[in-house]
Amino acid sequence: MPNPQLSILVVDDTKFSSAVIGHTLSQAGYSNIRFASSAMDALRMHEEQPASVMVADWLMPEMDGLELTTRIRQTDEQSDHYTYVVLLTAREGDNVLGEAFDRGVDDFISKSSMNEQLLPRIYAADRTSQLINRLLDENRLLATNNAQLEEHNLVDRLTAIGNRRYLIQRLAEVLRNVDSRGGACCLVLLGVQNLPTLTERFGAAVQQEVLRGTARRLQQLVRPTDVIARVDENAFAIVTIADEAADLKPASFRRLHDGLNLKAFKTSEGYLSIRAGMVLCTLTNRQALPDAEALLEQVESHLGEAYETNLITEAKLG
Repeated sequence: MPNPQLSILVVDDTKFSSAVIGHTLSQAGYSNIRFASSAMDALRMHEEQPASVMVADWLMPEMDGLELTTRIRQTDEQSDHYTYVVLLTAREGDNVLGEAFDRGVDDFISKSSMNEQLLPRIYAADRTSQLINRLLDENRLLATNNAQLEEHNLVDRLTAIGNRRYLIQRLAEVLRNVDSRGGACCLVLLGVQNLPTLTERFGAAVQQEVLRGTARRLQQLVRPTDVIARVDENAFAIVTIADEAADLKPASFRRLHDGLNLKAFKTSEGYLSIRAGMVLCTLTNRQALPDAEALLEQVESHLGEAYETNLITEAKLG
């Protein structure tokens, strides 16, 4: 059965198309339907009341459906919300649709088959958006509970991820496992180079928004088994393992570097970009392994080099 209160936002610059979609959804029992005639109107309405499902035309003036999806994802990232995005399209082909999926689109409706496809797609979107947003709520509750465990001093209060002590404990465990069982591990350090500049210009509140946004984005980019922590005012660290050191080369972490540097963060002061430097150090049991704290400090000493070159810097143990 449809959820009558499902928040649906229809975005189409053609009034007739919007009317047809609205009539079909209303007849199916949906009542919380809003209409936007442009992408900019949709963004404004979404910020006022986040939509659970957005149905948007792919081709619109000023801003197309792909760019609108990117902006919606950035807005949702800040608010810990998920909007299920369905694009209306007459375009075909795996390459075209593949690009759209990479940009964050969830599903498509062919304009030529809209009468047959609209309601089944909306039913699926309803179920999926409810599931994802319930998981986000549970994650927020988990983050709150984790932050309350501060007496153990393992959680960073601002970002609700691990702190420096947590990172060192987990890194020590990983180093012991590599030493005894083989394989490889990698310590990755990411520093937000322009955080002091952003803080000076926009204030502490925006600084905190950027740090929380950076933590959330890193959590989305890393594997579930990876260890992630905030280890300094403007630095985050990740510990990851692999069977072979060849799997832990700088190219393996390009997605993290690009994910922070090439996609702006939505803040209360608008969309802000960060400049992130990255240093990594890969280790195996074929070398003498340092203790965790010494390793972290050594990798941190190379962060300035990463800032200067704007490249992923590989630190070698001395």
